[in-house]
Amino acid sequence: MAIIRDLDELTRRYPVPHGPLDLVTTTFPMRQGLDDPTIRVAGGEVWRALRTRDGPATLRLRVGGDELVTSAVGAGAAAALDLAPGLAGLHDDPTQLRPLHPAVAEAWRRCPGLRLTSGTPVFDALVWVVVAQKVVGLDARRAYRDLVRRLGEPAPGGEGLLLPPAPERVAATPYWTFHECNVERRRALVVIDAARRSATLNALAAVAPEEARRRLQSLPGVGPWTAAEITAVSHGDPDAVPVGDHHVPNVVSFALAGEPRGDDARMLELLEPYAGQRGRVIRLLMSGGRGAPRYGPRMSRQDIRGR
Repeated sequence: MAIIRDLDELTRRYPVPHGPLDLVTTTFPMRQGLDDPTIRVAGGEVWRALRTRDGPATLRLRVGGDELVTSAVGAGAAAALDLAPGLAGLHDDPTQLRPLHPAVAEAWRRCPGLRLTSGTPVFDALVWVVVAQKVVGLDARRAYRDLVRRLGEPAPGGEGLLLPPAPERVAATPYWTFHECNVERRRALVVIDAARRSATLNALAAVAPEEARRRLQSLPGVGPWTAAEITAVSHGDPDAVPVGDHHVPNVVSFALAGEPRGDDARMLELLEPYAGQRGRVIRLLMSGGRGAPRYGPRMSRQDIRGR
């Protein structure tokens, strides 16, 4: 690993193990829509605004040959570079998966560089996951964007990114601010309560993902779906299964059994041969597999801002 210092920018290079690395696909779960103000993707490169133990930073990731090239600016630049391999998926070993279905093998062939990202602070992940509970994706992404624009602050480096909201600021935010971002009281209170416990939540990065999921579900408003979506990005959890999702059971049932519709029980049954790697299978099928046929009405959008 080479370390280079150029003015206020720190740069490190890391060898990429286990074959190719697709940064855009790997970091997709960290990006809450095309206009997420905390992250930018362009030309295969990724910029991410971060709060680290040493302060704020803007991290840049790109692949050069068989290396991950990372650079960062800001007070937390060195700490951000420490997080870079996990965020880019270098801590993940995709060879642990043994495809048992043609659909899984085909999805892997289509996404050979997909890794599981890790290192996103648990609290940061919780904010966007809770905002996404029980609403359509477009509403969730817009609400998160609006919340960051109200509560975030400019990230270092002049890239135009905003830092994720600081826990202390979220904890002091009145409900009406969330309401104006189209987040109703129930979800807002979950986020505010989590902000008051942010240090405890972020410490879950040090425990195994299954234990982190268990502890997360002890919080009011955090169920199996929310816990799995959090550890998928905080821990690179290869076995995270979002039980309760509106679409995932259909995708799994169609891919693995040719059944256009499925429920959670059927999804878990079909994924059982992949125990320990079920989350990876879901990521592959969602990224490189065929979607299930669409029947009936979609979830309706909601707007509470004028109420």
